[in-house]
Amino acid sequence: MDNRRQFIRKAAKIGIGSQFIFNMPNELIANNRSKISPNDKINFGVIGCKGMGWNDMSSILKNSETDCIALCDIDDKVLHERSQNIENITGKKPRTYKDYRKLLENNDIDAVVIGTPDHWHCLNFVDALHADKHIYCEKPISNSIQEADLMLKASVESKKCIQVGQWQRSGGQYREAMDYLWSGNIGEVRLVKVWAYMGMYGWVNNLKDTETPKGVDYNMWLGPAPLRKFNKNRFHGSFRWYWDYAGGLMTDWGVHEIDIALWGMNAKNPLSISAAGGKFAYPNQDTETPDSLQTIYEYKDFTILWEHSIGIEGGNYGLDEGIAFIGSKGTIVVNRTGWEVIPEKNYRDGGELYIEGVPRTTNNWDEVRKKYGDPVDLHTKNFVDSIKKNDPSILNCNITSGSRVSKVAHMGNIAFRSGSKIRWNDEKNNFDNSAANNLIIPKYNNGWELPYR
Repeated sequence: MDNRRQFIRKAAKIGIGSQFIFNMPNELIANNRSKISPNDKINFGVIGCKGMGWNDMSSILKNSETDCIALCDIDDKVLHERSQNIENITGKKPRTYKDYRKLLENNDIDAVVIGTPDHWHCLNFVDALHADKHIYCEKPISNSIQEADLMLKASVESKKCIQVGQWQRSGGQYREAMDYLWSGNIGEVRLVKVWAYMGMYGWVNNLKDTETPKGVDYNMWLGPAPLRKFNKNRFHGSFRWYWDYAGGLMTDWGVHEIDIALWGMNAKNPLSISAAGGKFAYPNQDTETPDSLQTIYEYKDFTILWEHSIGIEGGNYGLDEGIAFIGSKGTIVVNRTGWEVIPEKNYRDGGELYIEGVPRTTNNWDEVRKKYGDPVDLHTKNFVDSIKKNDPSILNCNITSGSRVSKVAHMGNIAFRSGSKIRWNDEKNNFDNSAANNLIIPKYNNGWELPYR
């Protein structure tokens, strides 16, 4: 054990291949893993392993010096399936748990992946830090402003390596676009447009409450959320459309996209927030979060405009998602498929272009991965490297960035839910509106309590 721990804290000696293999089946991941001494392994556990938790873990396992030795999920069916997946990759069955606190008691685990629904992140996260684990946490980092603050405080005190799953930070096209933005070539930026038009999401059939499926610990799934009968719509992936567990597209896609806007503008909390939208596309389905929303964030010298729509793909610049930095001399448009620069004309001086345009670097996901590498794999590799070097400073998306964008995204939802333009006070850490302030701190239920304040 001591030798393995020593390995984790010293500089990396085992190189991780520069070639990334994309969408690999478990068997191919296994075949591409080198044999590494158990003493030189970073041992992982996964808390919530059905969706993104598993996606993150399988990406991490492309690095030969990692192992997954423990899984936790409230669904026996998921645990069985993922346990088999792990065995196919590593040749060893992981330990399985239904209660994440038991997993955290395992001292052989060095790091955890948190892939639970949003309303669980804060408890999972703080408890993992108290258990002395490094953390890769799915976005959004929190389900409220208060939780984001608590998680940041706990992280500063722990000094562990923490990567937030906003993997666009590791994408080469975003880094190139940021370098161009920071060069000043597009002039003064007065507006940043951020959008997600998600045609792949849409109608959710209204379903009656049912008995809890066999093998599911539903009380544990609810955790701090209000107690209610089981409904399939509120379970697994579709939970994100209900306020008890998540914040809809605003926090699901918003933290990805708004994060790039904040990164590019070196921005923190806005001065004011206003929002308008509603359930315009599907008013009769039992979901709660808006399927259409526009949010304006006011800063000193610019604004950020967020917009989303479910069931529609026709977004800005012909892209279903992206970020546009609109400057006085040109506009940078960047998304998951590439980036480009659209020049402005100087109409006051003959109509000549201020700058030369930059044609789109790539046009689809496959081209992005071939040119820059798979951004998820790059993100998880960056996390593994930070653990090996015991250096949180090299993380591409640390807890500070994750906490900041989570707060900003929740501010957008709070402006919508309060029905008012609201102003944020950094010193008091609250709004100028009582209805909005009532939404800062979540109410925990069923005997669960917020971590220390």
